[in-house]
Amino acid sequence: MNEKLQDWKKVVDFFKKKFTDGEEPEMDTILFLIGVQELGRVKPSFTKDEKVNLMHIATCKLLEPYGYYKFDKFDEDAWPHYKRVKLLPKMKAKEQEDLMKEAIISYFKENQLI
Repeated sequence: MNEKLQDWKKVVDFFKKKFTDGEEPEMDTILFLIGVQELGRVKPSFTKDEKVNLMHIATCKLLEPYGYYKFDKFDEDAWPHYKRVKLLPKMKAKEQEDLMKEAIISYFKENQLI
């Protein structure tokens, strides 16, 4: 098994142990939880719009090291905001998924979660 695949398995295992009943999490779930982590607070429930915003925060945070987004500010409710620095190139779905997996692995390593 190559290193990236092993690292992705570690990320999936982390979520399976902490957040699911052994089920493999979907990408949206992983992004949502990274967004909550970046927001820095948990609520009993988030609205649908808040959930979408949390996934957006995660995507921006994950793609920031690649030069696609840059942190801008926290708003009056302490939600982080990012500015797009450059557009993502056109990619096929599998290429997008691979980029996000790579970014998530980097995030988990940087935060010493795997």
